[in-house]
Amino acid sequence: MKLYEVNCEIKNVPKLDPNFIPMEQFHRSFLKTATKPLAIAIERESGHVSVYETRIHGTQEMQKADFYYVERLVKFLLWAKGGFKVTICGDEAVFNHIRTLYSEDGERAFDAKTMADVYEKPFEVGYRDYNQKPAQNESSKPLGGHMDGCRIGFDAGGSDRKVSAVMDGKVLYSEEVVWHPKTTSDPDYHFNEIVAALKTAASKLPRVDAIGISSAGIYVNNRTMLASLFLKVPKDLFDLKVKNIYERACREIGDVPFVVANDGDVTALAGAMDLNDNGILGIAMGTSEAVGYVDDHGNVTGWLNELAFAPVDAHPDAMEDEWSGDIGCGVKYFSQDSVIKLAPRAGIELSDDLTPAQKLKEVQKLAEQENESALDIFDSIGCYLGHTLPFYARFYNIKHLLLLGRVTSGKGGERMLAKCRAVLNDEYPELDINIVLPDEKSRRVGQSVAAAGLPVIK
Repeated sequence: MKLYEVNCEIKNVPKLDPNFIPMEQFHRSFLKTATKPLAIAIERESGHVSVYETRIHGTQEMQKADFYYVERLVKFLLWAKGGFKVTICGDEAVFNHIRTLYSEDGERAFDAKTMADVYEKPFEVGYRDYNQKPAQNESSKPLGGHMDGCRIGFDAGGSDRKVSAVMDGKVLYSEEVVWHPKTTSDPDYHFNEIVAALKTAASKLPRVDAIGISSAGIYVNNRTMLASLFLKVPKDLFDLKVKNIYERACREIGDVPFVVANDGDVTALAGAMDLNDNGILGIAMGTSEAVGYVDDHGNVTGWLNELAFAPVDAHPDAMEDEWSGDIGCGVKYFSQDSVIKLAPRAGIELSDDLTPAQKLKEVQKLAEQENESALDIFDSIGCYLGHTLPFYARFYNIKHLLLLGRVTSGKGGERMLAKCRAVLNDEYPELDINIVLPDEKSRRVGQSVAAAGLPVIK
């Protein structure tokens, strides 16, 4: 068996990407003949450990397929759950392969270095016998939902920043301002823009009791550990001015409680508030793919949920993500990057002089005019999503899927959602997920309002 040679026959093929191999179908095909138990343990902060049980073949003939299957799985688990230590339990050959990939000069060096930076610990890959696998140690905690007092909610997106002034649960003011964080190297630009937004909201309130911030990236104890918003900021300035940027900005408003959360988690929290239910996976399709999760108890898990870097396409020629250098990752399927990727295949030419956000708008304008080529793009993204949700459901218990972000706007978003539902009904009827596309206003500013409820007022 060759490395990628699996029987993944799907009825619904993305029109503009016929080579797409859904990771879910790859897993199903692989596991049909795999019998040897294998466990993958991922350790993160405070001794938390996630353990994923699976199977491989464990034969010389199927070794390349085993290696590829486990490598893609480890990659997904790292970006979904986060961690600085991977323990392979049950197969030494697989362990040696993963250890080599995640070495300093291995193919997954980016992932290893990123996890080491996030958790501020050296990244390592270890081995145990299957019957000596680590015990799982997961936890979850409540976050947000506090609407008492006078609050500011700030949502830092890659193309625009949103802020809301909220008083006792009532939204007094919201605004959306275009900015350019991902192309700016001076962190003072980011700081000044954030402070300007907070001061605008503060001017609409009699006082400020708390500030909640929703921001793309990874945040630990309100500190910025990794964020594409600050992609161009040099490392020394990142450590000096970006890691504590939100604390410094909030102090410009006053000595009040503040909380910084990943924008994906805030998406899910917004959905929990709106639906009055739990078990919600939120996906914001904007400049990247931001994902968050509220579990069955209404809590957040402490996982990274950075599925923009997690693989969803098993094809060896899938598009490469420029940042990580890996292929088939979610950002190229569930963000404006996907629209831009598919546009030439649909026969739509977009000027190189346009920003990514402007390119998205151009395609969306065509979709509003019922241009079939533009609608084919959103059909293809909906097809991607319909095949990927069952894969996400292997790791998350999903009752509701909440879709937000610029890509979901207008007729294109409606077409994408319709195609996603059609794929699920046709090929995955066993999956019962309520898919929610909020109204336009909620999609635009809902996260900033939900962010306002993050802190507890002392």
